[in-house]
Order: sequence, then C-alpha cells, then structure tokens
Amino acid sequence: MKSDIILAGVGGQGILSIATILGCAALNEGLYLKQAEVHGMSQRGGDVQSNLRLSSNPISSDLIPLGAGDLIVSLEPMEALRYLPYLSKDGWIVTNTVPFINIPEYPEMETIMEDLNKAGNVVAFDMEEVAKEVAGPRSSNMVLLGACSLFIDGLKEEDIETGIREIFGRKGETIVESNLKAFRAGRERAKAITGRS
Repeated sequence: MKSDIILAGVGGQGILSIATILGCAALNEGLYLKQAEVHGMSQRGGDVQSNLRLSSNPISSDLIPLGAGDLIVSLEPMEALRYLPYLSKDGWIVTNTVPFINIPEYPEMETIMEDLNKAGNVVAFDMEEVAKEVAGPRSSNMVLLGACSLFIDGLKEEDIETGIREIFGRKGETIVESNLKAFRAGRERAKAITGRS
C-alpha cells in the first residue's frame, strides 16, 4: 500500500494539523511515513505545503516526484491548482471552493475550477459552509480531512478518528467532538459527491 499526498493551503488554515493527524494515524497502523513541509512567509496568509508519504514498505525520499501524487488536498483552490503537476493521472483532488484572496489579480474561481476539473477526479465544495453547519468555521480543515479520507489507502476511518482524539485531546472533549463532527460531515459530503462508501 502507498499513498503520496500533497497538502496545500495558506498559513492559518490548519493544513499542518491535517498532516499531523494523518501521520499519527499512520504510525498507529504501523505504516512507514515521510513528511516534508514548506512554510511560505511563515505567517498567516503565506503558502503552506506538505508532502506526506505513507507506505507499508520503507520510503526512500520525503518528496513526491512530479506526476506521482495520489492525492492533492487543499483548503485553497488556487493552491490545489499550483500543485497539479504533481498529481498522477489516476490521482484525486479534494479542495475547498472558497478562495483565500491574498494576491492582487487573483484568478476567477470559474477559471480555477475549469483547470482543476480537467484533471478528472475532483471533489470540490464549500468546506467552510459545512463546518459552520456542524461544528464551527474554524473546523473547515477537519471537513477537508474527512473528505480526503476516502482516498487514502491504508488508513481506516477509525484510524483517523483516533488521530484526531490524540492530537486534540489536550484541548478537551468538546473540541475533540467538534472536530470529529466536522471530519464525519466532510466524509459524508465526499461520499455523496463520488458515490463511494
């Protein structure tokens, strides 16, 4: 089993929390794991990207080669587009449809979605809206985690939920339950979009 995942977004969205939870879940499952992170501007609004490689066999490199990614996971649609060259022909893109406009001349969302849809396997929806419905606006990253969890080989739903409990446990049961609700809602939305179970 192998899953090469590119996590992308901007600072403050909680992308690295997703990487931490998936890493925790993978280690609990006895999988090999390599991760490389890039923090643009090291502040809120800067580019944040992580290569996360999970495998049942040893992994030699922490970087995902061009055209080899199984999954692009993004809370910012233009950031998903930025890493499209890394996606394999059978790979999936899971992205939020709400832009974080942090540059002048940000492209039209229609253009971004057209380019993303050319890749073929895309799950895109307003994750902030789903988060507000079930937990709170700050949990949109957990909605994203739930949506992308359908496409990660080697990790079961309960593995990731255990990771959420471990990472957020020190913040109290209310925070844990809120994040679990957001995770489950994102997973259900992705199932509805793709017909996967």
